[in-house]
Amino acid sequence: MRHRSHRLGAVAGTLLAATLVLSTAACSSSDDSAANGGKIKLTVATFGEFGYKDLYTEYQQLHPNIEIVSRITKTEDHQKNLAAHLATGTGAADIEAVEEGWVGQFTSQPDKFYDWNEIGGAAIKDQWPLWKWQQASSANGKTIGLGTDVGGMAMCYRRDLFEKAGLPTDRDKVSALWTTWEDFIATGKKFEAAKVPGAHFMDGPAVMYRSILGQAKVGLYDGDKVVVDSNPDVKKAWDLVIDAMNSGLSAKIAAWSPDWNAGMAKGSFATLACPSWMMAYIQTQAKDTAGKWDIAAVPGGGGNWGGSFLTIPKQTKHLNEAKELAMWLTAPAQQAKVFRGYGNFPSTIGLYEDPVIKDFKNPFFNNAPVGAIFAASVKSMNPQFMGPKSGDINTAIINGLTRIEQGKQKPDESWTQVQKDVKALM
Repeated sequence: MRHRSHRLGAVAGTLLAATLVLSTAACSSSDDSAANGGKIKLTVATFGEFGYKDLYTEYQQLHPNIEIVSRITKTEDHQKNLAAHLATGTGAADIEAVEEGWVGQFTSQPDKFYDWNEIGGAAIKDQWPLWKWQQASSANGKTIGLGTDVGGMAMCYRRDLFEKAGLPTDRDKVSALWTTWEDFIATGKKFEAAKVPGAHFMDGPAVMYRSILGQAKVGLYDGDKVVVDSNPDVKKAWDLVIDAMNSGLSAKIAAWSPDWNAGMAKGSFATLACPSWMMAYIQTQAKDTAGKWDIAAVPGGGGNWGGSFLTIPKQTKHLNEAKELAMWLTAPAQQAKVFRGYGNFPSTIGLYEDPVIKDFKNPFFNNAPVGAIFAASVKSMNPQFMGPKSGDINTAIINGLTRIEQGKQKPDESWTQVQKDVKALM
């Protein structure tokens, strides 16, 4: 489950000024060019922040006949809204983003979307690793989405809080503290022992859980089978997070809540497991803390959390224009701009050895070599199969961890309820 917020900073490259129409209304695609001065209006529905605002401006300047309407909602709400629009046959945008945790839900109904193999995607398929292309493909080979980004994995940390706790601040020395998640917890205990005013070692259970699970070869599904109750890696992620909470490392702040956003700025937690897109979230919510953050290796090595796709529902009345925009947004040149300006790591593999990516350092994070860090992470990752209910199952597990942290249930009780909740989703 990838969650994003507005990212700061201009996208690299010359961007010409133009008016971007932003809308939060739940409008559907419509043939309204006549009422719009001859322009074709394309609605693009995403969640959080994809780093597209400046790209929309650039595209509209290059295509004066196109007006782009951006519709942005929270990650879970977006996926639920899209499912409802598909079920009712109305309300979908011309281009709909889909997050990797939910992509299996939508590849199970490919006839609701245009197949990229049939509308120009086959010619550019090699831009993506095979697993990324397959992740957005149905059992019968229809590909519903073009890849936007991949998550990769690292660990963001507050240098100033580590210094107050008497811990190393150099990113290589910090990486050496935690080659495993058990080491991470041990380091957290040292941080807590220092009693840094107003700060805990980590935010809460959700981010740590998703990061650990994202490193497993098999996640919630093994093929078409849900294996939450039998996969030891799921239970391992659960148990490690409970160990961290029981050790007093958590600030008990729910991820993506207003308190979480404020906590980034106030220094309420010293570490945050960090897929590439998390960098942008931090830069926005803690914009006055530039230089205080840095990025180290993630415990356990490698992993992936997040990554999305652009789809075109068959409800659109502007297929040609929508596919041209989606192909342009996901092209390597645009993915490179988004990464350098916002943080989303490209899913187009040709960029990984390009100096524009591999040599890029992010000044906000103390000039961390983020291009090299995330390229190494993505190259070593084991992509998991995402089934139709992956997003909902992850939500059920995180809810279970939250109940424990809030003192509402004991770990065994909550795990039993999680199993029941997962079965109810099937």
